[in-house]
Amino acid sequence: MKSMQNKVQLIGNLGNNPEVKEFDKNRVANFTIATNESYKDKNGKKVEETQWHNIVAWGNLALLAQNYLHKGKKVVVEGKLRYRTFDGKDGVKHYVTEILAQDILLLGGAAQS
Repeated sequence: MKSMQNKVQLIGNLGNNPEVKEFDKNRVANFTIATNESYKDKNGKKVEETQWHNIVAWGNLALLAQNYLHKGKKVVVEGKLRYRTFDGKDGVKHYVTEILAQDILLLGGAAQS
């Protein structure tokens, strides 16, 4: 039996500047990207839907995100889908769906400052 793959590719715009945290010998960047989809409803009216995706990038990808990604920038993110839970300070269990980035490609020309 062949192994299954967990692979995601998204093309979208950054919703915010990456939030970068540094640890002993590593760093992590967290940011969101928006993907848009349009279709016509049963009445023929165009409907636009936006989906927001949480992205986590480690190491060199976090450094790339920190240096080159800015709110509104168009990017391609490839990675794998990850689900996790954590208990909040209020004792409530939180569920998180995120993309663990394995590659980031900048689109739309020169980097913005």
